[in-house]
Order: sequence, then C-alpha cells, then structure tokens
Amino acid sequence: MTSRPGNRVSGDGDSGGGDSGGGSPGTGASDPTAGPGQAGGLSYAAAGVDIEAGDRAVDLMRSSVASTARPEVMGGIGGFAGLFDAARLAAYRHPVLATSTDGVGTKVVIASRLGIYDTVGIDLVAMVADDLAACGAEPLFMTDYVVCGAIRPQRVAAIVSGVARGCAQAGCALLGGETAEHPGHFGPDDFDLAGAATGAVEADAILGASRVHPGDAVIAMASSGLQSNGYSLVREILRRAQLDLEQEPAELDRPLGEELLVPSRIYARDCLALAERCDVHAYAHITGGGLAGNLARVLPPGADAVLDRGTWQPPTIFGVLARAGAVPPAEMERVFNMGVGMTAVVSQSSTDEALGMLASRGVTAWVLGETVPGDGEARLTGSHPAAG
Repeated sequence: MTSRPGNRVSGDGDSGGGDSGGGSPGTGASDPTAGPGQAGGLSYAAAGVDIEAGDRAVDLMRSSVASTARPEVMGGIGGFAGLFDAARLAAYRHPVLATSTDGVGTKVVIASRLGIYDTVGIDLVAMVADDLAACGAEPLFMTDYVVCGAIRPQRVAAIVSGVARGCAQAGCALLGGETAEHPGHFGPDDFDLAGAATGAVEADAILGASRVHPGDAVIAMASSGLQSNGYSLVREILRRAQLDLEQEPAELDRPLGEELLVPSRIYARDCLALAERCDVHAYAHITGGGLAGNLARVLPPGADAVLDRGTWQPPTIFGVLARAGAVPPAEMERVFNMGVGMTAVVSQSSTDEALGMLASRGVTAWVLGETVPGDGEARLTGSHPAAG
C-alpha cells in the first residue's frame, strides 16, 4: 500500500509500516524458497506486493494531488493523516458536517478492458461530492482508496489524476488516500476505486424533504450519459449481444467503449450557487435507482412529484443499450438516469431565475414537472419525443 496523506504503508491494508518519507521493510531481492528468518528469506515482493512500485506511484501522483489543495489543507503527501484547518468552520453560524461514501461500481471493468484509467476518478468525485451538495453542503475534502491486483505506477497515477481533476471541479481538496495491492484477491489487471468526502452546511440551510411542499417546480439537469450507474447491466448486455467496445454503432458518433467511459458530470458547484441565489427546497442526485426512485427520497409524505417524459429526449446510448439487450422501458428507468443527472425542487416563483442561472453556468436544464398533493411518490407520465 502506498503512502499519501492519511495512508498506512502496507501491502494489503492490514498492517502499518511507516510513512512515505521512511524506509519500508521487505523491498529487497530475496530467495522465495528460503525459510523464514534465514538470510535472503521470503519477502513481501515474493508474495506479490511491490512496495517500491507503490512508492513510485506516489511520486507520479504528487502534482495531481497538490493541485487540489485548498488554503485549509495542512501538510503534504507522506503523513499518517490528512490535516484540514477547522478554523474554516468559524465562518459558519451553526455548522453541520456532512459525509458521503461511494464507489464507481463496475464501470472500472470497462476502464480496465480499454486501458483508460484517467476518467473514472471523476466519476468517483461526482458520486460522492454531489451527494453532499444535494443536502446543501459544500464539499471540503475527500479521500480515496485504490486497490489493485498489481500496482503499476503509471496506472495508479492516472486513476488518482482523475480523482484530482474531479476534486478541482467540485471545489474540494484531495486530502489523502490509500493505494493497496491485493495479489490473489484481484487479478493483475483488476482494480477498484472508492472514496469518502466531508462537507459543511449551515444548520438552517440543510435542503431536503422538510422544505418541499405541493406546488413546487421540479427542474432537471442533463446528465453526461450513463454517468456511473447500471454498469453490471451494461456489461451483461455487452456479453449477450457480443458488442465490441472498439466499434462505433451507427447511432453514435464515437466508439461504444468511449461512450461508456464518458465521466459523470459534477454538479456540486452549480447546486451550491443555485441554492445561494434561488429558493431551492431540495436536490435529488439521480444515481442507482433511477429518476423516480431518487426523487422520492426528497419528497415529504404529503407530496408527490409528477414528471413529464415529454420534456426531454434521453441520450442515444440508452436506446442503443435497450435495443441490444431487449431491456423493457420500465427496467431502463429503474436502473439508469435516462439523461437526468440531478433534479432541483424549487419554488414556482424561482423557476425562471433558476433556469437562467443554470444556463449561464453551461448546465442544460428544463422544467421536468411539479409537486402535487400525494403520498411521497414520484411518477413519470407521457412519452419521450420521437428521436429526430
């Protein structure tokens, strides 16, 4: 395991061995057949863990991590913990800390198959930071966890560079992380990626169901495509339909694999800016569970959300996958975002201002529906416009 702020130095996450500024045992050449305790005995490297490769990965990622530093970040790579100056919270009247943890899911399998590693980190930040912003919290700092079957420094550095780019988009610091090598558990080409972030929000500015009531408008913000959910179904469709990631379907303007790796849009800064200017009552981050399932999470018992499919046309990739896998429309809507990555529930009087502000920030947005008296459910009505 390589050392970044907040890291232990070990091979598989179960023992500490110092920080990146010090020496690590078991890095020299050895005879794997020698008995324990003998000169040239069994080494960590012989067991499949290359600590020196981990150290090289840290060196390669230094500049990416440093680029995300906020003024509150204290120290640099190599400590046992990442430090963030909590005096930042003194600017709040009643600060509430928010935290979120998530992963990228099996989108990492597509990245491995294509050998493209510098985008899934953006997906990770989107999944974590946008969950914080959905309750009105500003993302302050994030840590990540990269686990590989074999540490390849360039690959690890590319993964973390994507996390750093995502943090820059979200406005949070990449405060620390771990890079683990798990030989025998993961194959040499396999990896996984997860992370956690902490944010802060004023107690009286927390967004959610308690602020929503019938008569609100529901605004949709366009997704970048599949984003980071439903990839187990995607991979099963690829397998059954024998689709080639390198080929370009007639309906798309790029190879299928490239389309599947488009990183998730990060809405955190847009959501925070919108809440500061407009009467926003709640946000729903549209991830696993689809549009209706996630929007229902921010509805009170006395309100439903009625959403009109006729207000948007889902991106082409959803149709490509649905046809290739013979996936029913209801299942598509239950699994995928279908082109809506975030929704905002706002007062009717703020609708025009909210749409104008989002447009000025380059976010495609539209009125998706409204809230009405009900039982806390979200439902889709009508049909999507025919593709032109």
